[in-house]
Amino acid sequence: MDGTFDDSSAIRRVGRESVLMLGGPRALLMQAAHPLVAAGIVDHSSYRDDPWRRLARTMAALYTIVFGTRAQAERVGELTRAAHRRVRGERDGVPYDAADPELMLWVHSTLVDTGLAMYETYVGPVEPAVAEEFYAQMRAVGTVFGVPADVHPPTLADFRAYQRRMLETEVRVGPDARTVAATVLHPPVPPPLRPPLRALALQSAGTLPRELREQYGLRWGAVERAALYASSRSARRLVPLVPPPLRRTERLPLRVLTAFAGLR
Repeated sequence: MDGTFDDSSAIRRVGRESVLMLGGPRALLMQAAHPLVAAGIVDHSSYRDDPWRRLARTMAALYTIVFGTRAQAERVGELTRAAHRRVRGERDGVPYDAADPELMLWVHSTLVDTGLAMYETYVGPVEPAVAEEFYAQMRAVGTVFGVPADVHPPTLADFRAYQRRMLETEVRVGPDARTVAATVLHPPVPPPLRPPLRALALQSAGTLPRELREQYGLRWGAVERAALYASSRSARRLVPLVPPPLRRTERLPLRVLTAFAGLR
């Protein structure tokens, strides 16, 4: 086996569904809800000019590790760790460093949580054993990105407890997060593309933890809930009918995604 994971692994069976890419805005909003992560995004990225390219870099790195060769995964890990070493600063007198294991863990946790949330929303239920295996394999991905192995919560239940604790204590939407959200929800794209991208971002936001949705001030009434419910039901019916070349991420050549993301 040349890759880090084989085709029977939970991380490939879950992650190969292209519909999971709809979770990009959700993951970014969750990441930015941590004040120090948001500061790093605002100070050290061009998200205002091209937020979708930033998302593409994250997704390209993730999918390269999951579906690429070991050599490709190691290369992406090196690039990611090198990029983290350059992201340092302070906000309101508090220093931040993207190589801080705790900040890396929060960012990684948003990818784990979003992957499961998108699959369950648009594809179908995830069996507990599959979810546990998916989480264990995502821990390995996080380690490639630079998260120390001993920082990860050991089980999925521990991971859920960690996220709840973070939402109750350290994660709070502040000015930087709202700045990021404004760009994510109103991306600087040509006018014809704005309605579908805004709808995509809002539907992703609908699966955010309630407290974060409220802190971002995102409207979530009967109309929004009905729209997400309808799209979820439609997707669950249609996804199995989509031809594999369109449905599955591994059918998209990694060089296409990495070229768009600017990864080499």
